[in-house]
Amino acid sequence: MTYDLTKPTAPKMPKLGKGLESIRLIASQISPDMREAIVPMVFPALGAYVSGSEFQYADLTWMEICGQMAHLVADSGMGKGQLTACIETIMRKRREHDEQEMQKLVVWQKAVKTKGANKEKPVRPDVAFFFPPSDVTNPAFLQNAMACELCGNHTQYYNMTEIEMADRMCGGHRQVSQTIRNIFDKMRGGALRATADGVTGNPILRVNITFSSTPFSARKFYKYELFNGVLGRIVFSFKARQERSGKIPRHGKYEEAFIKKLDEYIVRLEASKGRFIIPQLNKLADKMAADMATIADLTDDDVLWDMGKRAIISAWKNGCILYILNGMCWTRGIGDMVEWLCYRDIWSKLQVFGDMLKDGDTSTSEAAKAGPKNMLEDLPDTFNEQQLEALRINADKSKEGTNRQLRVWMYRGFIEYSAQTGLYSKTKKYLDRKR
Repeated sequence: MTYDLTKPTAPKMPKLGKGLESIRLIASQISPDMREAIVPMVFPALGAYVSGSEFQYADLTWMEICGQMAHLVADSGMGKGQLTACIETIMRKRREHDEQEMQKLVVWQKAVKTKGANKEKPVRPDVAFFFPPSDVTNPAFLQNAMACELCGNHTQYYNMTEIEMADRMCGGHRQVSQTIRNIFDKMRGGALRATADGVTGNPILRVNITFSSTPFSARKFYKYELFNGVLGRIVFSFKARQERSGKIPRHGKYEEAFIKKLDEYIVRLEASKGRFIIPQLNKLADKMAADMATIADLTDDDVLWDMGKRAIISAWKNGCILYILNGMCWTRGIGDMVEWLCYRDIWSKLQVFGDMLKDGDTSTSEAAKAGPKNMLEDLPDTFNEQQLEALRINADKSKEGTNRQLRVWMYRGFIEYSAQTGLYSKTKKYLDRKR
């Protein structure tokens, strides 16, 4: 494993080398202190340009590059606003498209107003907004989803600078959970209802979203959504508060030369059509799944395992985007980035929600202390069953699970048992892994 989730420090972003020139370009305009936090957040916007493409996942199913949701979590004044500036530049072509669509609506509205009460009203034009306003209502959200589906299965993208904006889009906080699950799973999200204008539709939700909030707002918003699959479906990027430097971060300028180069990459995303299989990416997904199972076994943490499965899917989709941006070519650097994105996502969730996932509800400083604990690491190189039992009890885990955990560790090749001494010993395989 490249990264250790049992450590409190954030996984370090790999070098943006061969195959990651597009990300290096985007990161160049983000202040150095916010780069690692914002880089994971740009993929939903980039992915919104891809329509008409499917990629085969490691389980042999075909997936579109939609359903991507990412949440930037940082304290007030930490620089979250840089995300919006970056997103606006990436989505510039979508803004231009939407302005033309809005003009169609303006002309139609004027025509409606000029008709008398008994006159036949003009039919509303077919318009689809690809980058709608973040304060969209639920009916408008569903209507636009139908329009995007009709005009080529386009993905609509939202950048919500406050997490509470999701309530309005979903039709209330109680509907957030279902809507997020429908978006991630590319399900239908409307309802067939008779209205004065006819029958409403039930569109497939091809949607990408980015959210921003403080840790307090994130914990409050997801308080009742921690164990129903919502948390795993959203990528989190947490920026921890750092020491006071006394220096004002420099934001990007996004000048003409930058935009021209960025547009070259955007064209690649728009031109991607058809079905693709990336063997190297699927091999990496299998490796990450095995690593996640290992971490879950070392920590005896089912919540970590459940989050990890969807974190791999989200990182895999980002790998598909990187593959397209690099001209349909795979590089080792892309693989390193995909792996980092997966681990940073899970690390961020543990930093923000760690204690809540263990039924606590304290500050984020306490959340970080409640992350997964590698119990084998806390045992001596040679130990007995009673030592592990005591360690489990101290970690609020059941005494009855001791034997199962020992069996799992032996199956993984992490420990071996000596019938002569009645003791367990860490294997060379495990000790070499630590190095």
